[in-house]
Amino acid sequence: MPSLRALQKAGRSNPDIKIYDVEKMKQPAIYIMTNKRNGTLYTGVTSHLVQRVYQHKNGLFKGFTSRYGCKILVYYELFDDMENAIVREKLLKAGSRKQKLKLIDSMNPYWEDLYESIF
Repeated sequence: MPSLRALQKAGRSNPDIKIYDVEKMKQPAIYIMTNKRNGTLYTGVTSHLVQRVYQHKNGLFKGFTSRYGCKILVYYELFDDMENAIVREKLLKAGSRKQKLKLIDSMNPYWEDLYESIF
């Protein structure tokens, strides 16, 4: 991932490049990634949703999401503190697949990749 300084420099010379203040994007969140509609689901928690989804999409860490190709962000919730995010993640993980599918369908009925919407 390019450094913020490199992105800022590129953005000054190219108005089509969007520059984001990465530090301002930090916020606890839970999220669900998938490989396709009604496919394999991965539920996670993070303090930095944009960065974590980028890591999943680009296979930067070996593990479940890279093994099963879960690169599509289909659901997320933002929280004021990490403690509540962790509690919610545990509730989701303890729930059934059917409950997760219903949750995704309620927010994202077409299972579109929500990554661009979190900036």
